[in-house]
Amino acid sequence: MWNRKQTDYVVVGSGIAGLTLSLLASRSGRVALVTNGSVGDGNSSIAQGGVAAAISESDSALLHTEDTIHAGHGLCEADSVQALISQAAEAIEFVRQLGVEFDLDLHGQLQLGKEGAHRHNRIIHAGGDATGRAIIDILIQHVRGNDRIECYEHTTALELLVQNQECSGLIAKEDAGSVTCFLAKAVVLATGGLGQLFKYTTNAKEVSGAGYAIAYRAGAVLRDMEFVQFHPTALKADSHPLPLVSEAVRGDGALLYNSAGERFMSRFKPWQELASRDVVARAIYEQFQAGHQVFLDARMIKDFPGRFPTIFASCSKIGVHPQEELIPVVPAAHYAMGGIQVDASGCSSIPRLYAIGEVSSSGLHGANRLASNSLLEGLVMARQTAAAISTLSALPEVCLPDHFSEADFVKMHTFTKSSLKLQVQELMWKHAGIVRTESGLQEARLQLEEWLEQLAPHAAADRNLLITALLVVRAALWRKESRGGHYRADYPEGSETFIQHSLQSIDKKTVNGTPVGTALY
Repeated sequence: MWNRKQTDYVVVGSGIAGLTLSLLASRSGRVALVTNGSVGDGNSSIAQGGVAAAISESDSALLHTEDTIHAGHGLCEADSVQALISQAAEAIEFVRQLGVEFDLDLHGQLQLGKEGAHRHNRIIHAGGDATGRAIIDILIQHVRGNDRIECYEHTTALELLVQNQECSGLIAKEDAGSVTCFLAKAVVLATGGLGQLFKYTTNAKEVSGAGYAIAYRAGAVLRDMEFVQFHPTALKADSHPLPLVSEAVRGDGALLYNSAGERFMSRFKPWQELASRDVVARAIYEQFQAGHQVFLDARMIKDFPGRFPTIFASCSKIGVHPQEELIPVVPAAHYAMGGIQVDASGCSSIPRLYAIGEVSSSGLHGANRLASNSLLEGLVMARQTAAAISTLSALPEVCLPDHFSEADFVKMHTFTKSSLKLQVQELMWKHAGIVRTESGLQEARLQLEEWLEQLAPHAAADRNLLITALLVVRAALWRKESRGGHYRADYPEGSETFIQHSLQSIDKKTVNGTPVGTALY
């Protein structure tokens, strides 16, 4: 027999978006919080950057909006940007009321830092470079203390239930083996990004893109999957994921040098080291291609251990002392701008299926995310989505379709085969990484499709990994230009023809009308 759980809302994922949404949704109903690790695992808890919010007298929501749209290279949705940015100050106050203690200046006011492509100091931090951890810890306290939220940890989402063209629930499997069918009036995916598709990434080990594939198989529209942001400065270390060296270090004055002692970012005026992430990442990549190593000089920063305790600890582990020597850095996959297409309330193309946070495409980021807008988006979209789902009526009794067999789901493997994952990571870094070409992307596509065809029927995690990788590659093949986080060496300039979003869905099997080959089942 199925384990059947009737609830009001199912939330999948326990980062900043999923935890905030669960907390707010509990005010209007019961919540089942499903997460494939422990509550709080994922990228939010290791986020070093802060929350962007225009709260100083010299700044404004309009200026923050303009910076966001400029970074997005023509593909931000202006209405979405304005709506999200306008709620930044409220979002900050919301988490402060929960108990988050942000860093203060000598006058007792919120300390405001600066990061790449921001014209003003508007980045709010907690614990120096531990903002994500500070927020997540407080959210976890509130979630675990809430008797209207039931947490299902070490439980992997397998399939969405879609009946009568609307989402009615979720099938998930615990690591111990039991399978549960959650029936609810809304399912919210907050599963995070896809950084673990790449050999070099700052993303936590749980972040391999399963949410995109699950939504795609259910029939949802995916948007702008080609746009992957590669953070310019991950610490060059023998680890996976790589520790991040926050953009705030450059915001505090650190400079980039190659192994010949040249400060190569000085030619990128006026921003230089604080240019947008795509520009800095490609500039560093070019240095590696020319045979150089790249280093960050942060020796001018006073009290580096106190200002950046997490980064200092990471550097110390590899024997680097930032106050005395240069920090070795390398670009790494960091953030996915595209995702499940949603409206201002987080609703996808499938009624009652919502998506928030990095797995969604809300229109905020366009082709390139502005630094420290991700935690902000998670907080604000959670609030908007909680308001939207609170108005939903209950679904009539749901009967499971005949093709959903309990035995099949019991057999499903929820862990990715390590050898396949390593092969995918190598392939994606080589052909769908910082610099892409037609021939390389075609090679990646053919290989991914071959691996997909060879999969055993119950290899659920492997199938999700390959589907998400293909969604990225196929969109990148369609976009024959360079824009934001997507760079084609064979089409190095932007094109007005492509000032449009890429769209993919399993029903159409196309990207914006262009056939893309075998359907991804």
